[in-house]
Amino acid sequence: MSPLILYLAHLAVLAYALVGGVFLAFSDFIMRSLAQTDGVDTMQAINREVFHWAFMVLFLGLAPVSLLLAAYGAIGVGHGPGTVMVLAGLIYFVGCFGVTVAFNVPMNEALAGMDASEKKTVDYWTRTYLPRWTFWNTVRTVACGLSAALLLFSLVWAAQSQGS
Repeated sequence: MSPLILYLAHLAVLAYALVGGVFLAFSDFIMRSLAQTDGVDTMQAINREVFHWAFMVLFLGLAPVSLLLAAYGAIGVGHGPGTVMVLAGLIYFVGCFGVTVAFNVPMNEALAGMDASEKKTVDYWTRTYLPRWTFWNTVRTVACGLSAALLLFSLVWAAQSQGS
C-alpha cells in the first residue's frame, strides 16, 4: 500500500471517529436536552456556529477522502481488505455526507428561517424537526462509526496479508 494512502487512511479512521463522536453527542443527549428546554434558538445558533473551520474541514474533507480511499481499495488493494476499504469509504460518503445533504441540512435551513416565538415553529420543532433530525443524525453516527471500524479492519487485514 502506498505510504501516502496508508497515512491518509489512518487519519481518516481518526476523522471518522471524531465526526461520529460529535453526531453521537447530539443523538445521545444534546437533542433530548434541547427538547426539554426552549431549544429552537439554541439549535439555530448551533447550526450557524457549525460552519467554523474545525468541524467543517473534517466533515467536508472526508467526502473526497472517502471516495479516494474507496477507489484505491477497489483498484490498488485487492479483494478482501480492498472490498472492506471500499465499503468504509462508501458508507461514509452515502450514510454521513449524503444523509447530511439530503436530510439534515434542509431541516436546518427550514428551522433557520423560523421565528422561535411562533406556534408554528414550536410545532415544527417538536413534531417534525426533533424526531426526524435526530433519526437522520443517528444514521450519520452509525455510518461514521462503521466507516472507522471497517477502514481500521481493512488496514489491519492488508498489513497481515502483506506479512504472510
